[in-house]
Amino acid sequence: MELRIFTEPQQGASYEDLLRVAKATEDAGFDAFFRSDHYLKMGGVSGLPGPTDAWITLAGLARETSRIRLGTLVTAATFRHPSVLAISVAQVDQMSGGRIDFGFGAGWFADEHSAYGIALPEVKERFDRYAEQLEIITGLWETPEGETFSYRGEHYTLTDSPALPKPAQRPRPPVIIGGGGKKRTPALAARFAQEFNLPFVDSATAATQFERVARAAREIGRDPGEIIRSAAQVLCVGRDDAEVARRAAVIGREVDELKRNGLAGTPGEVVDKISRYREATDITRLYLQVLDLSDLDHLELVAAEVAPKL
Repeated sequence: MELRIFTEPQQGASYEDLLRVAKATEDAGFDAFFRSDHYLKMGGVSGLPGPTDAWITLAGLARETSRIRLGTLVTAATFRHPSVLAISVAQVDQMSGGRIDFGFGAGWFADEHSAYGIALPEVKERFDRYAEQLEIITGLWETPEGETFSYRGEHYTLTDSPALPKPAQRPRPPVIIGGGGKKRTPALAARFAQEFNLPFVDSATAATQFERVARAAREIGRDPGEIIRSAAQVLCVGRDDAEVARRAAVIGREVDELKRNGLAGTPGEVVDKISRYREATDITRLYLQVLDLSDLDHLELVAAEVAPKL
């Protein structure tokens, strides 16, 4: 089981905060450091000092780390033109020496779009645009050097693009797709994804959705085993009940609720829950959502007492 650290910096974090967590992630032996791609806080937090851009952040971290993989859960298709995004991600992949995983979604959070004047189309158009963006981004990356890439869709047209720069990973960085849509999401994952992620759902819901993705892959002649299964869960681990309660209070959550909906409890309790989740879903990768970015001891505890038992 690969364990990855997943942060939500729109809730209140500077680049320096993220750098400390990323370095702690690497030092503790975790597989990867991921961040969300949001421009507005959620819930009753200040959000100060304000949002940081996901790909500018990851570019910095690419030069400050050496081993861990880096990525987004997930970049919103509504935020950036696909050609510009392809250039940015390819450059960050080069800067990292080929350590980028590209999490990509259709976009959903209406308040952040209105707050910053970003268009959020209705769901059908949003997914139409998202599907075209997947074709464009992967097409640009996969076009051999010296050849050009053209595309004509309903929403985007590219003519004789040199399709540069290329990412360090060839033919391209792994694409992560996720979500609970029953038809279009599995179909897009089957075509484009190397990983399918289910965030914050129970094991039965996850197993059902993973099977939809597997069925969609088989329908186009792809081996479902090529698509990594992963999940994301909020993390709240303590050496004893008092430490669990303290960490839950800091992030404004109740212990009982976290135990139902996340990974909360002592190391033994969390290992047991992860093991049961894995048995039910066949996941091989887990994103641990860390909400208190000042608590580096939390990461060290999980690395010492949870990871070795998985």
